[in-house]
Amino acid sequence: MAYVNMNEQNPPQSSQYGWKPNDPVPQASTSSGPAPPYIDPEDLQPKNFAFTDESIRKGFLRKVYLILMAQLTFTFGVVALFVFHEPTKQFAQRNPTILLIACITTLVVVIAMACCENARRSFPTNFICLGIFTAAESFLVGSVASVYDSQEVLMAIGITAVLCLGLTIFAMQTKYDFTACGGFLLAALLCLMIFGFVAIFWRSHLVSTIYASCGALLACIFLIYDTQIMMGGKHKYSVSPEEYIFAALNLYMDVVRIFLYVLQLIGNKK
Repeated sequence: MAYVNMNEQNPPQSSQYGWKPNDPVPQASTSSGPAPPYIDPEDLQPKNFAFTDESIRKGFLRKVYLILMAQLTFTFGVVALFVFHEPTKQFAQRNPTILLIACITTLVVVIAMACCENARRSFPTNFICLGIFTAAESFLVGSVASVYDSQEVLMAIGITAVLCLGLTIFAMQTKYDFTACGGFLLAALLCLMIFGFVAIFWRSHLVSTIYASCGALLACIFLIYDTQIMMGGKHKYSVSPEEYIFAALNLYMDVVRIFLYVLQLIGNKK
């Protein structure tokens, strides 16, 4: 059935339809149902929502650094226990099997988190894996620190804190993109591992010093690399905000490596 617009010839009266003469003339609907409500196109534009890329990245950084601070607090608390509490130190030295179990645990957990996405993304599995790794790694670091003098351990902690703070500020401010150096860092890490095996059989103070110096330098570069890849932005590569557990794990391992290499450089084993 065709609809004819009769409003121009015989407009309805206001008393019958509640319509005033100055109002726009209503149009006949082409469907049997009521006309859809009018939507202003401006209402479809985003109204300053907080869930922008920048805000997500900032929340990701806060979460990563909170987890990292919790890990480091626990680890250096365990280090203090091994260094200043004599029964704990003797227990670790008399039970080397526990040290071997801790090494195997850290290796298995890292491989599982690197290869299995659910192990590092699914809650609470990701926090359970991170907690197991942190506990095992803390036991290893405490066992290593227990063979050094307490003053040397405290000095190594202070140097590590200053280095990590300076390197983090540098990574956030510099215009150089270290995220494109992943291949170079992998090759340097493999060379350091080979040099470490050589140093096991060729024992000398000079070789040990060179190995610790190269290791500390490489760990510092890794800290810059992991910081920039976590920041995103204009860098070539970036990690997904869902990988906050793995990002915190990488930074934690960088800090621990720097501490151990610095301790080896400045310390003398008992």
